Amino acid sequence: MSSRLNAIKISTRDVPPRSQWALEQSGIPSLLARLYAARGVASRDELDDSLAKLLPPSGLLGITSAAQLLADAVRQQSRICIVADYDCDGATACAVALRGLRLLGAQHVDYLVPNRALDGYGLTPTISERVAATGAEVLMTVDNGIASSTGVARAKELGLTVIVTDHHLPVADVPAADAIVNPNQHGCTFASKAMAGVGVMFYVLLATRAELRARATWQTASEPKLDVLLPLVALGTVADVVKLDANNRRLVSQGLRRIRSGNLPVGMAALFAVAGRKSFAATTADFGFALAPRINAAGRLSDMRLGIECLTTDDAARADELAKHLDDINRERKQIEGGMRDQALEIASNLLDASEESANVKPSAISVFDPTFHEGVIGIVASRIKDQWHRPTFVFAPSGTTLKGSGRSITGFHLRDALDLIAKRHPDLLLRFGGHAMAAGCTIDEGSFALFDAAFQQVALEWLDRETLQQRLLTDGTLPASECRFDVAESLNREVWGQGFAAPVFCDTVEVVSQRIVGEKHLSLKLKHQGIAIDAIWFNRVEPLQATATLAYRLEADEWQGNKRVKWMIEAA
Repeated sequence: MSSRLNAIKISTRDVPPRSQWALEQSGIPSLLARLYAARGVASRDELDDSLAKLLPPSGLLGITSAAQLLADAVRQQSRICIVADYDCDGATACAVALRGLRLLGAQHVDYLVPNRALDGYGLTPTISERVAATGAEVLMTVDNGIASSTGVARAKELGLTVIVTDHHLPVADVPAADAIVNPNQHGCTFASKAMAGVGVMFYVLLATRAELRARATWQTASEPKLDVLLPLVALGTVADVVKLDANNRRLVSQGLRRIRSGNLPVGMAALFAVAGRKSFAATTADFGFALAPRINAAGRLSDMRLGIECLTTDDAARADELAKHLDDINRERKQIEGGMRDQALEIASNLLDASEESANVKPSAISVFDPTFHEGVIGIVASRIKDQWHRPTFVFAPSGTTLKGSGRSITGFHLRDALDLIAKRHPDLLLRFGGHAMAAGCTIDEGSFALFDAAFQQVALEWLDRETLQQRLLTDGTLPASECRFDVAESLNREVWGQGFAAPVFCDTVEVVSQRIVGEKHLSLKLKHQGIAIDAIWFNRVEPLQATATLAYRLEADEWQGNKRVKWMIEAA
């Protein structure tokens, strides 16, 4: 069968003319004004990335209580233990908490991060017991905890003060913590519901500093500067693929600004180096495709403490050592993922072929399991399958006596809500579940895969229609030849793009001068665009193009041995 269930439909974003005109009148270059207007920006004020424009911490429900408890802990020098998550958001949130609390004067701060395979996700009763055994008096979660009512209850039984900081959607049984800070908890009116776990932790630190200031802890001149944490906030925000609303864009922009000026933790600098990226020209793409995978690899295959130590050490030699180790683990992750991805894609393809032959319909969702799969990379593989066939996808792997599943979704299908409905229809099926609209996870008994597959497919059949299942690529239309320049590409790459504020993709009809396969699976092209010669590459494409083709592409600023040129990265045709 085809590698895609249906062809990608290319369309052009609407550009409100009044917004574009207003942006141009305020001094923004025409191309950028057009791109911003197409993404909902109506005035230059919305592009102001100054710290003064950040939403105030006071808007977060529960943050005053959390700040008071942490201020008490700092003043009394209580022992604080941070319980982190094992992805990049969790690692950066933990690093921000460790660094931030120490800046605020805490002297006894440690952390514990669950092992993906042994402990599962979140604050479990066992994790609470391990925290209590360290002698901690305050337990604070970062990027988890909102679904951990039993773990919180156990921590309270052990006499711990519990602060939950999270951003995931709450469950019905809200934990009885001493304070909960989560923009998505019921009753919270904070305008940015898309903040990552690391952003929530940063806000808690801002509120704690304000509380300590109110208690006359410092003279104004000696007050700790928390903006040094923004590089970590930016990395975790982009890595977690949360929507880059105005507030998140400001956090990311401020972090990038500091990184480019050389004000970044030595561990981040070491990660840029092993990835072959330049920190002085850092982009959001560097976060998503270079730094985050190396940190995530530790949580997937080894121990996330390696990633957290890399982000918290101030010893440059140790940072280099850890960054190289993370790079090695990431190479191993790629090898495991590559084999699993090919196997999973083949399984999915066979399932889809069989489904279409028997029912003459295209299935609305995909579930894949194999006993040889490694649970550390099931999320990545689910993402690859989802991208390939544009269907909500779950991939399962053995985890002790259970199966652990990781899912990725498409626009219009809320994955966590789908799991909630499955749990209501089949009360004994999901042992645990949680997540977001676009990414979620669950645990089931080892003999329950077929039931999950049927239940997941049923929800997808009910919720998804042909329009939603049509894969689309929104582009920014044609790019004038006068804008197809190295400096323009470089300028665009420096902007803050990401989930919900997509990087520019243009679309033009071109002459295909020549084409050849490179690396056995990529199409290298020489094109003519409005009479100008352009080099292009289409990754994972081997089928040749016609002599004239309409291509969707991203601009790449390509520099090699001092030669600067624009290169097109083809997305679709």
